[in-house]
Amino acid sequence: MKLNDNIVCKITGIQPYGVFVSYDDYVGLIHISEVSDQYVASIEDILCVGDEVEATILEIDEEQKRLKLSFKKANPIHPRIKKMVKIKIGFQSLFKALPFWIDKTKK
Repeated sequence: MKLNDNIVCKITGIQPYGVFVSYDDYVGLIHISEVSDQYVASIEDILCVGDEVEATILEIDEEQKRLKLSFKKANPIHPRIKKMVKIKIGFQSLFKALPFWIDKTKK
């Protein structure tokens, strides 16, 4: 494990300022600023306790077994989608719009 590696970690807690995760014997934090480039009113609209998410390692503290992680770096939104969709609450807007896009494409 090294800086800029992507890892799959499990969400253990959510606070207004970020998400706590576990990975092997490490505890990690995904700060709210590392969840999305868009405004995030509530992290719980995007992520849930118990979810396994992919995140990019920004910092490693070997002594205290702590990680600083980025969700948005590991899960970027494609630039074409950013142009087409005004994102109001992070990835949840994309999730809600997906069925419409699929139906539109099928027609």
